[in-house]
Amino acid sequence: MIMPTANGGIAQQTADSHDAEKNIFSGEQHGDDNGRDGERRAGDGQRRGNNDPRHNKQSRQNNQPRRDKRDVHGWVILDKPIGMTSTHAVAVLKRLFQAKRAGHAGTLDPLASGGLPIALGEATKTVPFVMDGRKRYRFTVAWGEERDTDDTEGRVTQTSELRPSAEAIRALLPRFTGLIEQIPPQYSAIKVQGERAYDLARDGETVELRPRPVEIHELTLVEHGDNGQSVFEAECGKGTYVRALARDIGRILGCFGHICALRRTLVGPFRETDMIPLEELEALCNRAASGEGSLADALLPVETALDDIPALAVTRADAARLHRGQAVLLRGRDAPNSSGTVYVTVAGRLLALAEIGNGELIPKRVFNLTGLTASPGRSNERV
Repeated sequence: MIMPTANGGIAQQTADSHDAEKNIFSGEQHGDDNGRDGERRAGDGQRRGNNDPRHNKQSRQNNQPRRDKRDVHGWVILDKPIGMTSTHAVAVLKRLFQAKRAGHAGTLDPLASGGLPIALGEATKTVPFVMDGRKRYRFTVAWGEERDTDDTEGRVTQTSELRPSAEAIRALLPRFTGLIEQIPPQYSAIKVQGERAYDLARDGETVELRPRPVEIHELTLVEHGDNGQSVFEAECGKGTYVRALARDIGRILGCFGHICALRRTLVGPFRETDMIPLEELEALCNRAASGEGSLADALLPVETALDDIPALAVTRADAARLHRGQAVLLRGRDAPNSSGTVYVTVAGRLLALAEIGNGELIPKRVFNLTGLTASPGRSNERV
């Protein structure tokens, strides 16, 4: 993490943050990183329900007291259990925190477990920085069958009696490391003429998806047993489909394969040690309701998502101008001579995302952190 210097100077910007800044200021939202959009069944049902008058009538008949929403700002890194969709996970956390706003930074399939970063309140403004970061997965490939979804939920399409050796697998891995071309799975969230690929595949259509460049920073074989399964670890960039790795490796080896277990252990700046199981969050919520704890203990600060971005400390007078959306002239001996994206702090508190250019500091996203925020100790835990 790059901390503000005493004189407000800016450290050298990294390449990762340069890629991220193109998205935060354009307002673009990116899709799923690693697999089929697990929300497709729940999403379809929710759309039907919201348009159905019976749905609204049923809601009105619910006599339970309505809980007031509140301002909650920060990140919760849920250790998502197997079987839960990412959309459902966001809904559960939004209810636990009674938060007004929530969203996740990259879909994780129902089949998968592990890190699902959920942004609450003003943290939603930093989601693109997390989505553009690296991801690490630990996954198990079952050899001998290829399935139409490239995981255990799909229909078997090809089989083989062959089983690969560890040596043959390791010899192949360099072909899947670095910048490669990858064809997304048929069951993916890619849009084809306005339709999701998984919707077309579910209707029996075969879609020709174009190869896309993805970057695999590391791919290793960590376990290989006699049970017809192999365990891998992969660290990759945005847009990589882990299920496609299993499919393509199996095809080249001639034995076919599909994912039978998947866990995400790293998402951008968020590590496995940051993850909180749902049961622990629910227990914390119950203790907080009885006055024995605080949900702030589960939050990571909003700026945790900005670890790879330079920080700039400003005076209170400059902070007031930035808060009103006005640019600030950068003058004097300590004025930074670089350009690009920074996150701005005042008295150690996050104020804005801004761009430096032509001797000015121009605010692009201003944060209003009034409400429930992370406990002070959560920042120190990660140093």
